[in-house]
Amino acid sequence: MESEATVFVVDDDAEALASVRALVTSMGLTCKPFSSAEEFLEFCDEGADLAGCLVTDVRMVGISGIELQEQLAQRHISIPVIVLTAFARTPLTVRAMHNGAVTMLDKPYDDDDLWDAIREGLKRDVVQREGDAAKQAVQKQFESLTPSEREVLDLVVAGLPNKVIASRLDVSVRTVENRRREIFTKMHADSVADLVRLAVQFGVE
Repeated sequence: MESEATVFVVDDDAEALASVRALVTSMGLTCKPFSSAEEFLEFCDEGADLAGCLVTDVRMVGISGIELQEQLAQRHISIPVIVLTAFARTPLTVRAMHNGAVTMLDKPYDDDDLWDAIREGLKRDVVQREGDAAKQAVQKQFESLTPSEREVLDLVVAGLPNKVIASRLDVSVRTVENRRREIFTKMHADSVADLVRLAVQFGVE
């Protein structure tokens, strides 16, 4: 069962937090508010499911919204982030976008703009999770190969013909053909091009 998308909101201003929460609720979405970046990071460290997106203010007591972005990245936590600020400055905006923010909105923001940003964030999260799931599936396929099959795979992807592979590995051509057959079956590939695409696209080593 897929996790329900949640909009996580971090702001140390109770009124601003309530305002975003009201908008999210009006969208029919689940909202989980936090009064500080530290509180949200503690929630993350507990292994919580973060399906959804994050809306955070920039200027907060303690860890700022931009620093929160960077700490999430250091923890290898991927979640689309929407940054809100009443103190927009070009270097701040550049830093937020460089960190991968969906967007940065100036306060006071238009509800429709935040609504659109949240929709985009949720859409990005779905795409990212689907990509992660696909990569994990390919990783398992690679791991199902035996060491001898991996040797053949590396040489097949390098473009070498069966006879050359057989010579390199000091085995018969028939053995190479059998291993190739197993590789294509386990990797759910129809051609060498498929194998190369999987190796390049998913970066599986």
